[in-house]
Amino acid sequence: MQLDGNVAVVTGAGSGIGRAIAEAFARQGARVAVCDIDADGAHATVGAIEAAGGEAIAIDMDVTDQAAVDAGVDRAAQHFGRIDTMVSNAGIQIVHPIEEFSYAEFRKLVTIHLDGSFLLTKACVRHMYPQRSGSLIYMGSVHSYEASALKSAYVAAKHGILGLARVMAKEGGKHGVRANTICPGFVKTPLVERQIPEQAASLGIPEDEVVSRVMLGNTVDQEFTTMEDVAAVAVFLAGFPSNALTGQSIVPSHGWHMV
Repeated sequence: MQLDGNVAVVTGAGSGIGRAIAEAFARQGARVAVCDIDADGAHATVGAIEAAGGEAIAIDMDVTDQAAVDAGVDRAAQHFGRIDTMVSNAGIQIVHPIEEFSYAEFRKLVTIHLDGSFLLTKACVRHMYPQRSGSLIYMGSVHSYEASALKSAYVAAKHGILGLARVMAKEGGKHGVRANTICPGFVKTPLVERQIPEQAASLGIPEDEVVSRVMLGNTVDQEFTTMEDVAAVAVFLAGFPSNALTGQSIVPSHGWHMV
């Protein structure tokens, strides 16, 4: 098992990509703190992991609340004895043209994605630095590199996450802590599926054209990236044995963006 003995904290793990990562980690031997603002979702993920023979705990966590993040990470460390891997995955999507994008919505999205990553990092390195090891994994996006219409907040946040991860690679190196970013293309999750009619309405095009032209038009094969694809990259980064791979981004996007 690639992650035998590893303890991972995964946010947004009650559904979607976060759940896929948590379950993949558990299959590879990790013990997982399943963190989500949706407590029922977190418990459902834990139930699935335990049913498959893994070990996990559910932690109710609002990643924009510093006290909740600190308490949740400390609880995971106390329960499992250490923190080896952080996956900052919690996120939402809001799409509007800039002239219709309220500042409140802009701040909400950026706060969850970027501020949440910052707070989770602070909480996790308190445990990683003394043990002189750890892997910080951030969920970026192809939009960490590429822009798309209607996504001013999301693109800004994902660019910011890439910068945060690179800073943490430099700061964490002397402590044996590496930091990397996963930058997927479009993954067919409920979050993405909700965007299809929203973008169709905003752009004035049919829904199938949103998929074929906007979402998958720049891929090499007109295929969505899968949650399993992303989870496999997360397992690889969590289990990588040295600081040789730090400050980097991996882009599972069917060729939409090539680094």
